Amino acid sequence: MTAKKQHSASSGQPPKKPLPPKGWAILGGTALLIGLLIFWFSYRNENEWTFVQKFGIRLPLRYSLHGIDVSHHNALVDWEKVKKVQSENVKIDFVYIKATEGASHLDRQFERNWKEARKVGIKRGAYHFYNPRVYSNDQAVHFIKTVKMQKGDLPPVLDLEVAAGKSDEIIIKGVRNWLTLIEKHYGVRPIIYVNEHFYRKYIAGNFDDYPLWLAGYSKAHLNDLAESAKVLFWQHSEKGYVDGIRGFVDFNVFLHEPEKWEEVAK
Repeated sequence: MTAKKQHSASSGQPPKKPLPPKGWAILGGTALLIGLLIFWFSYRNENEWTFVQKFGIRLPLRYSLHGIDVSHHNALVDWEKVKKVQSENVKIDFVYIKATEGASHLDRQFERNWKEARKVGIKRGAYHFYNPRVYSNDQAVHFIKTVKMQKGDLPPVLDLEVAAGKSDEIIIKGVRNWLTLIEKHYGVRPIIYVNEHFYRKYIAGNFDDYPLWLAGYSKAHLNDLAESAKVLFWQHSEKGYVDGIRGFVDFNVFLHEPEKWEEVAK
């Protein structure tokens, strides 16, 4: 009998029992769960979501270029104030402005917004709200007559948000025609704006060679929306605030490096 065993015996304490297999399984499962939770939270905050009080929302600070989109719903915009606003190294780098809808509707603030945004030095782009009930040829002509692009402007955008009771086939055919006519006129490939549902219903598999602007407000990571799409912009919130604009403002980020930005905004 060793001295160590003699000491244990003399102390009157029973020898320690090894942990049963069930106990080891519980410990292993707990450790695995903790590891998975750490990984999940790290993944979900890969975009460095941070609440920025100046804008009233969380922003994905992983991305360096932030922007907004506006229409007549935002009333009269004070573009000088918009240009000056900055917080947490975030400023308004670009804006998409509603220009047209259908074949005849002109956003009543477009001309002023289009002019003033460029005047204060904010990168600008124009978008068209697509109406499936109206001939796509007429809609393209309406946009072309309205929007006079200049060097440095962002590519035109087709905003697809309503089906208007039309079949998938009619919508896809009309969208393709609008995109083709706009690209032929401006010499640049247009961007398609859609939410997650419309992306899966109309865009995926039909327009995979077009750049996208995806809207998803409840998502923490872009891969929740489209894993392999050619996404340029992500509209991550519709409830931001910006000095110089009354009410809520849509917030967007450019998802690529500044070098890619120079290619997009030629």
